[in-house]
Amino acid sequence: MIEIGRTILSREIFEQHFVCDLLKCKGACCVEGDSGAPLTPEEAKIIENDYPVFENYLPENHRKEIQKQGFSMIDDDGDLVTPLVNKRQCAYSFYDEKGILKCSIEKVYFEGKISFRKPVSCHLFPIRITEYKRFDAVNYEELKICKPGRECGKSQKVKLYEFLKEPLIRNYGEAWYNEVEIAGRFLEKQKKSRLA
Repeated sequence: MIEIGRTILSREIFEQHFVCDLLKCKGACCVEGDSGAPLTPEEAKIIENDYPVFENYLPENHRKEIQKQGFSMIDDDGDLVTPLVNKRQCAYSFYDEKGILKCSIEKVYFEGKISFRKPVSCHLFPIRITEYKRFDAVNYEELKICKPGRECGKSQKVKLYEFLKEPLIRNYGEAWYNEVEIAGRFLEKQKKSRLA
């Protein structure tokens, strides 16, 4: 474990290679899991306000589920999350012409129509953050669906913390991320000297 500020990061974040390979995984993280994407109360409000901008990208059955369940919901663990379709697929997702699941919120963000990209929990995936009173636990969640991402990261020699630089800065700031980079370089140096 590596301690930076009020966060404790698992070593896997520095050791695991990772780059999303959407052509292979087809956006499986939008459909796998037993709950919707975790949301902050602020994110839930933003999604509700921005909904008219991206709702046209959503299939009819998704729009019906959102009308029925609301823009966010409380799951069985008591967490605020995105609604699901058929208890599996995120209601804010849609299939593109290549059969890849995409985020409708992110689509309109890239079109310059809104300033909110997507929930930070989605942006950070497969890093999961658990907030405690005194610290945040920052962990890598290893899932079968992300095997193509691990293989792609390995071939490109990109570590998980490097791939997720933008969302990590979004969540914790640049000064914090600079410390992460320093820790990453130190651990790499340590590994090389052990192997020498």
